[in-house]
Amino acid sequence: MTNRVSTMLLCSLVAIIPLLYSVDAEQSLSANGKVLELDESNFDLAISAFDFILVDFYAPWCGHCKRLSPQLDEAAPTLSSLKEPIVIAKVNADKFTRLARKYDIDGFPTLKVFMHGVPVEYKGPRKADLLVRYLKKFVAPDVSVLDSDSAISNFVEASGPHFPIFIGFGLNESMISKLAEKYKKKAWFSVAKDFSEDIMVSYDFDKVPALVSLHPSYNEQSIFYGPFEVEFLEDFIKQNLFPLVLPINQDTLKTLKDDERKIVLTFVEDETEESSKKIIKLLKAAASANRDLVFGYVGIKQWEDFTETFEANKKTPLPKMVIWDGDEEYFSVIGSERIDEEDQATQISRFLEGYKEGKTIKKRISGPSFLGFINSLIGIRTVYMIVFIVAVVMIIQTINKDDEEPPGVGTREQGDNASSSVSEAESKEYRSGEKED
Repeated sequence: MTNRVSTMLLCSLVAIIPLLYSVDAEQSLSANGKVLELDESNFDLAISAFDFILVDFYAPWCGHCKRLSPQLDEAAPTLSSLKEPIVIAKVNADKFTRLARKYDIDGFPTLKVFMHGVPVEYKGPRKADLLVRYLKKFVAPDVSVLDSDSAISNFVEASGPHFPIFIGFGLNESMISKLAEKYKKKAWFSVAKDFSEDIMVSYDFDKVPALVSLHPSYNEQSIFYGPFEVEFLEDFIKQNLFPLVLPINQDTLKTLKDDERKIVLTFVEDETEESSKKIIKLLKAAASANRDLVFGYVGIKQWEDFTETFEANKKTPLPKMVIWDGDEEYFSVIGSERIDEEDQATQISRFLEGYKEGKTIKKRISGPSFLGFINSLIGIRTVYMIVFIVAVVMIIQTINKDDEEPPGVGTREQGDNASSSVSEAESKEYRSGEKED
């Protein structure tokens, strides 16, 4: 009888202990304005405990991570005090590699926002004040309802320059609610129910309903007067997620990942030169008339490694234009290999006409580091898969040698060496992906 009671007490204790740990862990995961330190034991609990949590996957040896850390410390109190709190946490992904593999961490630091447990890569600014403004986007309503001129002005100001802004003047909220939910991660959406003629003049529309798109950082604006069926509304929204002409860099290249349109790439010597600014202005005019294409530009000086994959370098006659499919192929237009100084607008038009008429030469991206320039960078999971395959091949070779050679002839040492080399390969591959701020 005594043994039976003892067994029952022991079982009860075993059942209670995890609950006690869970309570302690939950109490330690509070939105108290400090950056939480997560690991494999409490990560899942944290992302389920908070509706919105920004997680910094870092490595202790990473210089960029060390510079980011104080910015996160500064932003944490403000974000945690919002009506819809945003918690900031960090994970040593160099130590807790299971989490790194699970969330495809291929460089440091990598930031991800978990919204109701669903991860989204954070691509915004990393300075504390800008980070706060940017993250407010994730807890904002899908569609904001504006009922005065001041509400409209405040909404535009609070939205900041990092996302495009869509304002539906005289539109019913239900008309854009589903699209706003679909594109919430990429833009701000609102409907204005009450506004003055001054607002109509300010935003340059002369009748309602009208959907106005704004790109504050590029000082661009577009107006859509219908038809207001979902198909046409979505086309307008997708076309205006980007500015007319997009500067191509590591960050903007990622934003093109989900866009199926071909990309008109223009290569210039230096983006900051007056001659480059002149051609960018001409490209904007061409882009507004060809919304079925994405227009982008990149300077040899700004990103030569990328431009060289398109055979554009300091020795190339510039400006040069190509049509890129966003993957491994691009097209040059016969007779429009470069843009001369005189009458560049006509030459741009001739280039686009030549492309649409099929007067092109198909080429493939060149250069060994092509994958580094495409949105779909090799993730750490892929690296581990490659390492695993290599390990299996080495083990098979070892077994074959064991079958061919007398027992005890170095097979254990070969196995140890193979295991060691795989471990070293994992470490080297994983540490090579350090990201910049």
